[in-house]
Amino acid sequence: MKIAMVCSFGGHLTELQSLSSAFDGHETFFVTYENFRTKELETKSYLLDPIHTDVRAMMKAIFQIGRIFVSERPDVVVSTGAEIAIPAFLWGTILGAETIFIESWCRVRTRSQTGRVVYPLSDLFLVQWPELLDSYGEKATYEGGVL
Repeated sequence: MKIAMVCSFGGHLTELQSLSSAFDGHETFFVTYENFRTKELETKSYLLDPIHTDVRAMMKAIFQIGRIFVSERPDVVVSTGAEIAIPAFLWGTILGAETIFIESWCRVRTRSQTGRVVYPLSDLFLVQWPELLDSYGEKATYEGGVL
């Protein structure tokens, strides 16, 4: 199985890296932002310019991630956030990949902006606090702290 691990740098990257043992035995690659931390990743990585709230950067990322995903053909797209997950989940859905979003550990009572957008595109949507279940809906699942 080929797994695309998609996240911004910082805490989202740390959270996704803490799950790396769950992907043992599978081919993985990161799609993330270029940063001093991401330049040192030992896993195959595609490093993009940050999107933040820039509409042009988002459009550019949609095309870049599209090229990456058409080439790589991931079976699963996993993300802990942030906005880079949006184009990745769009392409994952288009290409028939399973999409898994893990809401950040720091989100106890309020939804993230990214979580709101990718919720309908997620095949599995995990929250790490039971208090957050009511904020999302039936698709949200709490299985305990993932990280």
